[in-house]
Amino acid sequence: MELAWAISNLTPTAIVDILLVAMLFFGASFFIRGTQAVVLLRGMVIVLAGMVVVSNVFQLLALRWLLGNALTVLAVAIPVIFQPELRRALERLGRAGVLLNNRRPPETLRAKVIEDICQAAEKLSERRHGALIVLERNSGLQEYIRTGIPLDSEVSSQIILTVFWPKTELHDGAAIISGNGRIASAASVLPLTASRNLPDRKLGTRHRAALGISEVSDAICVVVSEETGKIAITDGGRMIPRLDPKRLRTILNALYNPERKPSIPMWARVREWADEIRNRLRPERNQA
Repeated sequence: MELAWAISNLTPTAIVDILLVAMLFFGASFFIRGTQAVVLLRGMVIVLAGMVVVSNVFQLLALRWLLGNALTVLAVAIPVIFQPELRRALERLGRAGVLLNNRRPPETLRAKVIEDICQAAEKLSERRHGALIVLERNSGLQEYIRTGIPLDSEVSSQIILTVFWPKTELHDGAAIISGNGRIASAASVLPLTASRNLPDRKLGTRHRAALGISEVSDAICVVVSEETGKIAITDGGRMIPRLDPKRLRTILNALYNPERKPSIPMWARVREWADEIRNRLRPERNQA
């Protein structure tokens, strides 16, 4: 009866309202995909759905009252439980404004930074000197830069090799290259990864820190293992291991120095989508 009443009272405004809410939930799902929050959210939904079914089948008034008042509790619990995911989502939304005031260095300077990093990584790998090099993109890394020793120097392979020489005071930590293409700090402390799905359970602190900074920001991190001398790179919470200098250069060019594509206005995209839909429907009309 309730379903029939809902269908009979369904208006165009209600349909639009339902679609907007569905789009909001669908958009929110992109921020938690591939994270441990998905498993936690799935468990909460299963528990709540089971409690609703039991309370309705057996007419449990106390349980039904508890479920009816659970929204207040969830309003407090959700920000606490999903704090990392909410922070990451807000940072992604905030990057839209950052893009309007992009601090990216010129293309020639980015190419030089990539070349110096690749040359330094090759020698660090041969010598088996551990290294952690962070490249800032749109997300600000000031809170991590402040934890290290300020340098504000040009990027060069010699400086990177000197920073990560085992007998220097700056080798134990990360060197952060800021958005203007200069080494902002060395010996900086990075957050460790919160992910449970690590590519290798034997990852050391240096690799966990490289994953961690790529999870809380859009920064790229180049890491050289002290034990094996292998080079890896992290981006967006993912790690690409066992790189040689040539592959490292290719990946850095794709991530840090991508080819610029002309921006397409929104109205042009809408027109392209409409033309594509029209072309797909045209054969069906001809057959009819």
